[in-house]
This record gives sequence, structure tokens and C-alpha cells, in this order.
Amino acid sequence: MEADDLVEPPVEFRKQANISAPLRERFADEWPEVWAVAGDLLDWFDPYESVLNNETPPLEWFVGGRLNASYECLDRHLDKRKNHLALRWEGQLGETRRYTYLDLYREVNEFAAALRGLGVEEDDVVTLYMPVIPELVVAMLACARIGAPHNVVSAGFSTDALATRMNSANSQYLVTSDGYYHRGDAINQKRRADNVRLAIDPELKETVVVEHLGSTQLGTAQHDYHALIEEHAGANIDPVPRDSADQLFLMYTSGTTGEPKSVVHTTGGYLAHVAWTSHAVLDIKPEDTYWCSADIGWITGHSYVVYGPLALGTTTIMYEGTPDYPEKDRIWSIIEQNVVDVFYTTPTAIQAFMKWGEQYPASHDLSSLRLLGTVGKPIDPQAWTWYYKHVGRNSCPIIDTWWQTETGAILVSTLPGVDSMKPGSAGPPLPGIDTTIVQLDGTEQSSGETGLLAVRSPWPGMPKELTDATDWGSTAGAGDEWYYLAGDEAVVDDDGYIRMLGRVDDIITVSNRRIGTAEIESAIVGVEGAAEAAVVGIDHPTQDTAIYAYVSPEIRQTADEALNEAVITAVEETIGSVAVPDRVVFTPKLPKTRSGKIMRRLLEAVANDEDYGDTSALRNPEVVGELESSRDEDSSD
Repeated sequence: MEADDLVEPPVEFRKQANISAPLRERFADEWPEVWAVAGDLLDWFDPYESVLNNETPPLEWFVGGRLNASYECLDRHLDKRKNHLALRWEGQLGETRRYTYLDLYREVNEFAAALRGLGVEEDDVVTLYMPVIPELVVAMLACARIGAPHNVVSAGFSTDALATRMNSANSQYLVTSDGYYHRGDAINQKRRADNVRLAIDPELKETVVVEHLGSTQLGTAQHDYHALIEEHAGANIDPVPRDSADQLFLMYTSGTTGEPKSVVHTTGGYLAHVAWTSHAVLDIKPEDTYWCSADIGWITGHSYVVYGPLALGTTTIMYEGTPDYPEKDRIWSIIEQNVVDVFYTTPTAIQAFMKWGEQYPASHDLSSLRLLGTVGKPIDPQAWTWYYKHVGRNSCPIIDTWWQTETGAILVSTLPGVDSMKPGSAGPPLPGIDTTIVQLDGTEQSSGETGLLAVRSPWPGMPKELTDATDWGSTAGAGDEWYYLAGDEAVVDDDGYIRMLGRVDDIITVSNRRIGTAEIESAIVGVEGAAEAAVVGIDHPTQDTAIYAYVSPEIRQTADEALNEAVITAVEETIGSVAVPDRVVFTPKLPKTRSGKIMRRLLEAVANDEDYGDTSALRNPEVVGELESSRDEDSSD
């Protein structure tokens, strides 16, 4: 399929979709009051008086409303769904665990009592440094229950990265694990957590350790998680009412571009937004088994593994492992065994699936799938078509979603029961979301012209940094209108469909022409035998910028001169000679963060022989040596 091809949702899907009629007209006519459709998905202790207090910062969503996120995800489902599965966990070694809503409710209450017993009070920040295990979800909901914001730090981060995030959050409480498994190997996590005590200011008060690997030694002010649960067995903790604008959690942007930045999300607006998009975009129903493959350490895991699906009372799947361990059919095996209805993953993962071959999904019964989704980066038409054909059997709509840590929830996507799909285009902005494409000075671009994506109206899931008008990530456009400048380049077509081109950091200027790396990468992965690509701009002694293309070939493809020439020809014919890579570097794998994003700044640093910076977000550190070898071979030629 080509990028401009329209693909219609199947008639049978339209009939059962949660959203089956156009909403854009209603949102346009009744904004912002129409956002009550999101707020009314929740049960409020004190009802909100108005949906939005203002159209420009300072802002507050669902003014006067009070609620509790733990109650929304657990208590309110107990009357009708207490024996329904809330959580299915798949371990890397093949083990499984199941929690009904009643099971999860009980353990959350017990751990909430334990946190209170350790001195955690309302508004104390609790850092959760844990792998993807059920206890992480328990800890998040327990914190929310007592009004203590949580600060989740991905398990793979280093001691320094953990300390930086705890100091920034002024967090003195830590919940961690003794370790986790990576490709079958046990990784000692507690050692990193122990070392952080010396780096925290003010001093760390209490640490809770989940025994996941099997045995651990506890030190001063350290407590065994399961012993605490036993000690507080049967406890019932009343959920603390929180103002809609109160903090639910803080987290940090990913380490793909440098220093992390904290983002604070509120209770009412955020939870309403993720519940509504889970319902309207992901088409989640309470009877579904739903799987978002994201690490909970990232915003996608918060929004669409935990809070969104649990707020709707569905079954959410968690998976501790990697997609190709112990075999390359692991993902499809989990979908088949759990009879998954909705699957939400990254384009990077899909490119890896393509590289391994269609024989792996073909060997499993995937007929339960009703909807497929992507998140994290632009998906090229080739990957979109492969996903649609080999996973969705040409019958599952694909939602190609755009959003960020800073937005909290999906802002741009097709509505799967309403809109046509365009391979490679995320779609129009969601109802109630007003976007435009602008130049840096705020001048609007016309259809077909590249620029920066800007969001011109507030949305419920916006963080406190934007609602409180701290000038973080916002600017004034023509006529002093407020908008959020997303930092992503994009282009909109005559149908209003937005095609994302990548981060503004991922734009290369060659011969005074700005070229999006995603545009070049899309041309490369269209070459037969090329599975994945990452393009970066490199310092060059005789020209402004040199283009390096890192290409991961398909498994049975030889990285030879013929493939090199095919890559160069494809770029020249698709974009022009100005975009042809100065060098094509073949590598078995590309460096990726634990959220599945390609770490381009590492590729740039390796090529320029510069310091790599913080690489604790890197999921596959072994690839660095391979990249260094390629660089050294090039310099010796």
C-alpha cells in the first residue's frame, strides 16, 4: 500500500465500535463543555462544577471535582466485576500470575497500609524502581490510594539516573526489587538501589524490596514487600479524595535526546483523558483482554497498561520479557494463549517482527485480534502494510497514534470505527484537539508544507507545567494565542491527516535544505532486505553535515555492496541526491531505549567519537561495541 491509499475499517468492526458516529462537529460546537464525555467515565466523590475554568493558562480541568485514581481503577468495579481478571502477568521464564479485581483491590489496600505504616503521608513522593511485575501496579495504585504521588523509574536505569530523578522529585521513599530477568539472565537490581542511598539529599528514609529473583539481604531501613503484605493482611484503607488538579504522578521524558525533564500529571484531567482515549481510540471494552507492550516505566505504560484499561474495568496484560526470548514467536504465543482482543505496540517492534519473518505470526492463531495500534514514532507505509496483513489478517483497523509524555494521552489518531486509515499518517487530531503546523515564528503552514506541530487548545491530560503557565513548552502565536509547541515536525494533507516526520532534533540540514530523518528512513526500509534504519547527521570536516544511515538487514539478507547500492538508489529516487547517505553502516541491531525508541544521539556520539552521556536507558548495550567496531573499520580504510 502507498502512503496516500485509504483503507476503510471493516463493516463488522464499525458495528461494534465504542465510537460509531462522528464526534468532531459536536466537539467543535460544544467545546470545552463536551469534554464531560471524558469526565463522566469516572465516579467523582464530589462532582465537578465546570469542565474547564479558562481557555488560556492558568487552567484547571473538572473544577471542584474530587476523586481517587485507585478507587476509579478498583473499588468501583467490585460490585459487578470482582471475579473478573484485572491483570495477567507473563514472566520471561514462562511463569504466569493472575489477579482478579478483588485480588488486586486487597493487595493494594494492604500495601497502602504498609506505606502509611512506614511514614508515607499525603503528597509525599514515592519512587518505584521496579521491573514489569505485578507489584509495580500494586505500588502505583497504593500510592494513589493514600494521595502520595508516585515517581516510576525504569528498572534498567543506573544508580546515577535513579538518584537524579529522586533528588529532582524530593523523594525519600523507595520501592524496588532484588532483580529481574533479561533474556534469561538474572540482573541484580538491588545493588544499584543500595548505592543510591548515599546520593539522595535529603536522606532516603525507607526502602521496600520485592523479592523477585528468589533471595535478598535486607539492610538498614529496608523491608521485605511480602512480609509487609502479610503484616497488613486484610487491611482496608479509605481512598483519599484528591482535587482534580492534585498531582497523581511525575515522571521523566526518555533519554533519547539528553537530559531528562520531569513532567507532572494531575488526577482528574489525566485520568479522564486516558479513560476516554482507551474507550474511543483503543476501543477497549470491559470484557476484552488487552495488551499494550510498553514498559510501565514510560508514559505509555502508565496511561495504557495501568490507568486507562483498569479505569474501564478490562483485563490488561503485562509482559516482563523481550519479544524474541526464548523464541521469536514469543509475542504471538502470548496473544494466542491469552486470546488478546487489542494489541498496542511500537513501529520499532513491528520492524523487528518484519525482519524476523512472517512465518512467526503465521504459526499462531491470532484470530482473536480485533484492533491493532502503534505508538512511539512514525510508522512507515511498509511496516504498516506488513502489520495489517500478517498480524491483522487484513481485517483489523490500525490506529497510528501520536502523543507524548508531555501530553499524557493520545492527541492525534483516527477513530477506528469512524475514520479511514492512511498508511504512514497518524490521522486527524482527535475530536476536541485543535492542531496546526507552524514555523518557528508561529506562522502557519499550508497543506503539504513541513513545519512544527502545535496544539492550539487545552486538553484534559495536559501536565501541570502547562496548566500552571510556567512557560514550559508553550509559546504565543499570532495574536498572542497560546499553543503548545510539540517539538515534532509534521505535514498535514488536504484531508487533514497529519504525517509525523520525527523530532525537530531529527532534522538534518544539508545544502540549506531541511530533511526529516524519518523521510529518509522510510525510503530505506522500503528496500527489499532492509528491516530497520536510523539516520543521523554527523560532523564533517569539508561539508556542513554528513548523513549516516545505520541499517539493520533482514535475518536472511547479506549486508553486501548490492544492498548498499539498493539503499542509496532508493533514497535518491524517493527524495533526491541531496538526501543520499554519505555512508551506510550495516548493524545487526540498532540501539534502543527500554521504551523501544532508537537512541539517535548515541549513534551520533559513536560516529563523532564523543562522550556517550547517560546510556542507562539503553535496552541493548551490547550493540555499542558493534557500532564502535564499524566506526573504527571505517577510519582505518
